[in-house]
Amino acid sequence: MASSVIEAFEAPNDDRAESIIASDNDGQLAKTGSGKAKSPGGEGAGDADDLDAWIKSRQLVKPDDQLELTEGELAEEITKVLTPTNTNVVLNLVVYSFKEGTFVKIPPAGNTVTIVQYAGNSIHVDSNEAKAQMEETGEIGYPLPTSAPRPSELDLLRAQKVAALEGEEAEEAEGEEGEPGQKDERGPEEAEEEGEEEEVMEEGEGERTGEGEEVTDTPAAMPVASRKRKLINQFNFCERAALTYTNPKRNVDTQTIPPPRCQYGSNVLQWIIYDSYAEDFQKQKDKEKKEDKKVHRKDEVKQSKMDQKTIMAKILNDKYLKCWQILERMINQNIYKDIANDYRYWEDPADEYREAEGTLLPLWKFQYDRTKKLSVTDLMFNPNYYDLFAVCFGSHDFLKQPNEGSLCLFTIKNPSYPDYIMAVGLYDGNVAVYSLKDNITNPLYMSMGITQKHAELVWQIKWGPDMTDGEINFYSVSSGGRVFHWVLMPNKLMVTTIITMYLENAHIEGPDGTELHLMSCGSCMRFHPTDPEVFLLGTEEGCIYKCSIAYSSKYLMTYRAHNLTVYRIDYNRFNSNIFISCSGDWRVKVWEDMRPEPLFIFDLGSAVGDVKWAPYSSTVFAAVTNEGKVYVFDLNVNKYRAICVQAVVPKRKNKLTRLSFNEKLPFIIVGDDKGTITSLKLSPNLRLMVKPPKKQLYLDQHTLQVQKLERLLSLVRELPEGAVVSDQPATVKS
Repeated sequence: MASSVIEAFEAPNDDRAESIIASDNDGQLAKTGSGKAKSPGGEGAGDADDLDAWIKSRQLVKPDDQLELTEGELAEEITKVLTPTNTNVVLNLVVYSFKEGTFVKIPPAGNTVTIVQYAGNSIHVDSNEAKAQMEETGEIGYPLPTSAPRPSELDLLRAQKVAALEGEEAEEAEGEEGEPGQKDERGPEEAEEEGEEEEVMEEGEGERTGEGEEVTDTPAAMPVASRKRKLINQFNFCERAALTYTNPKRNVDTQTIPPPRCQYGSNVLQWIIYDSYAEDFQKQKDKEKKEDKKVHRKDEVKQSKMDQKTIMAKILNDKYLKCWQILERMINQNIYKDIANDYRYWEDPADEYREAEGTLLPLWKFQYDRTKKLSVTDLMFNPNYYDLFAVCFGSHDFLKQPNEGSLCLFTIKNPSYPDYIMAVGLYDGNVAVYSLKDNITNPLYMSMGITQKHAELVWQIKWGPDMTDGEINFYSVSSGGRVFHWVLMPNKLMVTTIITMYLENAHIEGPDGTELHLMSCGSCMRFHPTDPEVFLLGTEEGCIYKCSIAYSSKYLMTYRAHNLTVYRIDYNRFNSNIFISCSGDWRVKVWEDMRPEPLFIFDLGSAVGDVKWAPYSSTVFAAVTNEGKVYVFDLNVNKYRAICVQAVVPKRKNKLTRLSFNEKLPFIIVGDDKGTITSLKLSPNLRLMVKPPKKQLYLDQHTLQVQKLERLLSLVRELPEGAVVSDQPATVKS
């Protein structure tokens, strides 16, 4: 390697020969010089040869494949930039933003790592904040270099007056020394001027700077800038001490009255000693009992506290659950804001141009994940809360029954999830009663035993009016051919058979020759709106029986209604003598009480799962079919065809099974065999109200609806002489 350090110096010998010391990269030093010549064979020659040999051994040998660079390439400067980039930092991190609804990139972390950080209140003296603080307080922390101020005209005038006065005083002093006996001949004006000049001089002499220095009497001596005051500590601190007054000590003495004394004497006998010991023993025993009671009471208090904590925790959980339910409803109302506005305020403007037609607007869809493969077996709105309705989930496929059914309570305020979920299994003939106030995981009442239940599946349940003693009761019908009356007693569920259904004129002969009656299979039931003892029973044979609770052996009336199973029966809200029925034979029939023939027959072209009268009109009813269509009829507008036919679900995939009208608002809900409930709003043409005549404006809507139905029935009843009601249905075009 070539030497890295070379230093020239003067040799210490007398010849002052220049020597050079070279240091190579290995720390070795080499010394060369131009001293006196020595003999070739001497010591100096040997040293020089050794040095040359050593330097030659240290030189680098250029390899043969060394790259040859030009002078320009050798002179070129190659810049290398060092950046503080941290290669361990993960880039391109993203996080999901619920506000923007997408993934947002997170900015990369900086390369600075803060180890210690303290919050201080010091500010730099040259900052704007420090200057503003010094201007406000009039304090400056350090002296600033200032130039001498320029003298003003007043200062020059004062200096001239002082010099003039000093000159006059000097002349007067010389004159007094030359003429000691001469009097002062100056007038009063001159004396006044002299006095003013003396005052000015005194004022000039008395002027001082801010630090107390007097102004010199020469004009050149101008006032110098005052020194800056030191910045005072903003946090003033002072100690104060006080000595409290020490009260003098004093002695207070008093004398009490001695207690009264008396002499006592008695004889101690054996029985007195016994009574004394017995009294002490009884006191000890009572004390132990009190201690045991205290311990027991502590245990009871502890248990009660634990129970109270459990109760409080349950109450708190219920409050939290209620708050979360309200929050969930608010979120759903914000999500389905447009649907909520349509639900409340939408009116189809096209109804103004259609006289006898209407439409249905789909609103919300209600689903529950665990019931997607189950059919909707029943629907019912709550009579007190118009937004709450119950849905029963089961299966109409008797070969593929699920492990359990479900009973869910939905509200239109939260269409995404049911408010209450209850598991019910009634395919085996049992019935269960739940209370929403108590724990809904277990039924409040459950039928038990073989004789305390139906023999086959339960098709429908109807609540009955409270009994005379206030007991809650309900009725149930099953395909086993019996109607049971269930009463909710304090500790158990009591059951009574109301009626056993037998087929009329259907007898067979047993193996022993006895005559056997064939039982009918019940499928639905409906109680009379005004008479709680009368009810209608629909059967799988297509008959409708009018029954009474008072007569369990006979039917009041038999209607040969349909050719297949009767699925639903419903009474008219404005005339209890009119009812409607639907069946799997594609037909919907309107009946009048105690009249064997139907008033109206409608063929819908598919099995009809449910039919209901509208609560707001006496001539409007709706029905659902297996083709996934909803039919709405208004007999006052058209007695032969529906005024609205609308497909709600796909024809090949879903079948509509149940239907229900809302009691207060103009919308309906329909259920299908896939566990979906769809809400539909009725257009204005489907809910027309009756306008009172000019001479009868005082009549209410209920009376007008009754009159409208009576006029319609009068047209049907008044048949020509010899005419018979045909069983040929009126085909409904869809």
